[in-house]
Amino acid sequence: MHTLSAYQSDVSLFFGFISNQYQVEDSNLVTPPMVKSWMYNGIEEKLSPRSINRRLTAVNTYYKYLLRTGSIEKNPLSTISGIKTSKRLYEWVEQKDMDTLLDFTPFDPGFSGQRDKLIIEMLYGTGMRRAELIGLKSRDINLKAKTVKVLGKRNKERIIPIPETLRQAVETYLILRKAEGFDGSEYLLVTDTGEQLYPMFVQRCAKKYISGVSNISKTSPHVLRHSYATHLLNNGADINAIKELLGHASLAATQVYTHNSIERLKTIYKQAHPKS
Repeated sequence: MHTLSAYQSDVSLFFGFISNQYQVEDSNLVTPPMVKSWMYNGIEEKLSPRSINRRLTAVNTYYKYLLRTGSIEKNPLSTISGIKTSKRLYEWVEQKDMDTLLDFTPFDPGFSGQRDKLIIEMLYGTGMRRAELIGLKSRDINLKAKTVKVLGKRNKERIIPIPETLRQAVETYLILRKAEGFDGSEYLLVTDTGEQLYPMFVQRCAKKYISGVSNISKTSPHVLRHSYATHLLNNGADINAIKELLGHASLAATQVYTHNSIERLKTIYKQAHPKS
């Protein structure tokens, strides 16, 4: 989500350009051609289409506010469309590299090591988001049924099945957590001092272990979510089922993973076909 300070910066840059190029200081006097000129200037500065569209959204939001409060009579951006962007292909960890991470990485057998391993296994084994992992309660895990209840965006709950290896990892961790005296916490995963996990903790953990097995540029917890979805699709899972597992509101958000799979097939084709 774009922060308020970033929106303010984008709006300031816009009006700075309008002032310098057209000597216009009044928001009411800005015209659609001026806005387009500002967009073209962004292209000349080699800004990405996404960056230009982001700035456009910020300025449009500001003008909608002015219109709503009666400060202006019309929005000069109402007829302006953003620049078309190519579909973004997410990065993911190859399945063989995930196997190496989970099966051969020497996690410390103590509490901290097994907690770190469970963080990785939970993110990859369920596809949950970082915030969902941080908010996970001990009562959300049903070891007998091998399921986990996740509270997602807009407080929407979903039930995700977990593999036997993940169930065993949870059992091992719970024993160690109790030995540390942390079993009183309502949260499943805790820090070395028994406190609830925080975003940067999970971020560092993911980076540490993903970097050990893969050369991909992004090593965030979300990469493990992408890996989960991509591997499911590559192994024949129905895309509608993946949508439900990920907690996506629409199928369009899930369909990006089909593009990942197509790109993978293209790579295989180029490597293997004699006429490629």
